[in-house]
Amino acid sequence: MFGNLSDRLVETFKNLRSKGKLSPADIDATLREIRRALLEADVALDVVKNFTGAVRERALGDEVSKALNPAQQVVQIVNEELVTILGGEQHKLNFAKKPPTVIMLAGLQGSGKTTLAGKLANWLKGQGHTPLLVAADLQRPNAVNQLQVVGERVGVQVFAPEPGNGVGNPVKVAKDSIKHAEQKMFSVVIVDTAGRLGIDEELMKQAKDIRDAVNPDEVLFVIDSMVGQDAVNVAKAFDEGVGITGSVLTKLDGDARGGAALSVASVTGKPIIFASNGEGMDAFEPFYPDRMASRILDMGDVLSLIEKTQKAFDEDEAKRLSEKMLSETFTLEDFLEQMQQLRKMGNMKSLLAMMPGAGQMREQLENFDEREIDRTEAIIRSMTPRERQEPKVLNGSRRLRIAKGSGVTVTEVNSLVNRFEQAAKMMKTVAKGGMPQIPGMPNMPGMGGGFVGGGKSKKNDKGKKGSKSGNPAKRAAEEAARRASKDVEPGASGSAFGI
Repeated sequence: MFGNLSDRLVETFKNLRSKGKLSPADIDATLREIRRALLEADVALDVVKNFTGAVRERALGDEVSKALNPAQQVVQIVNEELVTILGGEQHKLNFAKKPPTVIMLAGLQGSGKTTLAGKLANWLKGQGHTPLLVAADLQRPNAVNQLQVVGERVGVQVFAPEPGNGVGNPVKVAKDSIKHAEQKMFSVVIVDTAGRLGIDEELMKQAKDIRDAVNPDEVLFVIDSMVGQDAVNVAKAFDEGVGITGSVLTKLDGDARGGAALSVASVTGKPIIFASNGEGMDAFEPFYPDRMASRILDMGDVLSLIEKTQKAFDEDEAKRLSEKMLSETFTLEDFLEQMQQLRKMGNMKSLLAMMPGAGQMREQLENFDEREIDRTEAIIRSMTPRERQEPKVLNGSRRLRIAKGSGVTVTEVNSLVNRFEQAAKMMKTVAKGGMPQIPGMPNMPGMGGGFVGGGKSKKNDKGKKGSKSGNPAKRAAEEAARRASKDVEPGASGSAFGI
């Protein structure tokens, strides 16, 4: 979402770090670049003015002029001010002292309320709550059916007494849902309300009536992060008309500028509580202003990455695999189990984007094919138990059988086996406390070195140069043969992460 903004800011700070001492002119030039970057990202003008004003005041003060590293101090100031405009600190849901807790979702049509309702219910379910989804959107075609499908996907009951499609009273449905929740002992009620393509009196009246009928503990405004400045204006209108208590950002994985997301907390004065960054029902997480600011400045989000890892990986299983790595008994069966655990963590691109310096390898991340994991699983599952345990027995005929069974080429099977051997070595290095280098990916900042396998020795370069023929046809044949040989080199195909 914030790729362009992040790139601009990182480039600005890179220029700043090349200077030993910062003059007021240097700071002003940096602020001009920051201001331009924020405006291009569609951040609200008032927010930009307040932000740059606060940064300038602090940057020209003693905390920068007397700092040992002024450039780093400016980056720290920018980071702290970004946290401020994003809401300051993490805000949690307010749960009712006496269940059920009522959460009302509001927003325009197309912002993703219905899907978000399912994601929120799934998250609450994981927190030990028993949520109930309420189909109070009786206007949009198939809205009730959509919520029922979403509820079924996450294993949450849906209260839908009316068919919708213009039939039924949404206020009555919302009111009856509270009685139903009390009788059936649901701890949280999530009310999905109707939206419009724009703000109108009918929309606001219905939202107010539902609010008055259910007396919600939270009124969450669902904001489409890709809409731009209009989303901020809509948020203000809903806050004035209904009285929102917080916001939820959807479609953070989109490719729009995303400035509205940076503006909404400052403009409304209400915190951003959750963020959705993918299509899956688990692509949903609490919003942490400090972590988001860190991502924007390309400093990564290591804490979120650790939390996801701890949630997905079983400690006993991890210990068992670690022991196998140290004893060099790591097999393709273990490799398969590890990939399945990685799947539990969610979208791989989103996870890798949390790493520090991820902006420097954005192209590789964009080219990462999630389906490569499916193909790898298919290859391993096409092997016999013995072949998974002893890859050395994989001769030509076995590899041909595996390729046909998994719907891939023999070259892809060969490549997987080679990558597995590399991965096994890498994991053994990690288990012993070493720092591995990942094939196909640049090193992280501060690790030194370049691409693994990307640099060619002078000897190899010389050999390649000398092998070129003056005959165009012969030279083309030699080039084709060289490309074919690359297909079976370790890490030459498949994903950048050896899977």
